[in-house]
Amino acid sequence: MELRHLRYFIAVAEELHFGRAAQQLGISQPPLSQQIQALEQELGARLFERTNRRVALSEAGRLFLEEARQVLAQVDKAADVARRAQLGELGEMKIGFTSSAPFNSSISAAIYAFRQRFPAVHLNLNEMSSQAVADALLDESIEVGLMRPLALPETLVATELLREPLVAIINATHPLAHGSEGGLYMAALANEPFVFFPRSYGSGLYAQLLSLARQAGFSPHFAQEASEAMTIIGLVSAGLGVSVLPASFQRMRMEGVVYRTLLDSDAMTAVWVVQRRQSTSAMARAFVSLLSGHEAHPPKP
Repeated sequence: MELRHLRYFIAVAEELHFGRAAQQLGISQPPLSQQIQALEQELGARLFERTNRRVALSEAGRLFLEEARQVLAQVDKAADVARRAQLGELGEMKIGFTSSAPFNSSISAAIYAFRQRFPAVHLNLNEMSSQAVADALLDESIEVGLMRPLALPETLVATELLREPLVAIINATHPLAHGSEGGLYMAALANEPFVFFPRSYGSGLYAQLLSLARQAGFSPHFAQEASEAMTIIGLVSAGLGVSVLPASFQRMRMEGVVYRTLLDSDAMTAVWVVQRRQSTSAMARAFVSLLSGHEAHPPKP
């Protein structure tokens, strides 16, 4: 028994006329009659009651019709699942992201849009440092990463999603907090203790902070370390030092701190979406395409 036998049978059962069923199927009537007879012989049951005037379903045919429709519906469903999986519309996609990425409204909006467009794709989101994102892409434990700029191996390809200013985070009672509403230069922080991510954490911001401080003529003194941005801001609020973070963190309203835009020309940071260069994941391609809005650019060196 082949699927075409079921389709032939259903056509005749619905039309109750061999001629019309043959026309619907695009074949001639004699081969259709032969195929139905062969199906009945294989089943050992008469599916139709035939007379010169009419064709009617037998009791066996009526019951078989219900089952045949379910079989073809399941086949169609299986084919649709395969097609949608190939197009990246089904399954699970693992994404690694640095903690600061979701604070940017354009990224969170794009993730929401992806979920609306592909509701059958489960997004498995994992927060990690930028270095951990790169490592997870290399060992294939995630398909896509959102991270701050880092040196990447040739096997990974990055697309810049956005650039945003860096801001100084200062205790609200600190003298630097007053009169600096228009921004300040990195050099103003030269004598301040810093609260920041540990070097070992793998934040893409660490090297940038060192570079900005070097250009401003000083080497920062790290008085306190923390692996979470919220903790860093909280420690600044407690008076343990100053910090520098992307401007999107200003959305984390916390009493006792102020945010001041850094006026240095290089005081900008980016968010990259990264995937494996040889990735075959249709879901990853669809996600990156939607996230980048088809207008993203290669990351700036």
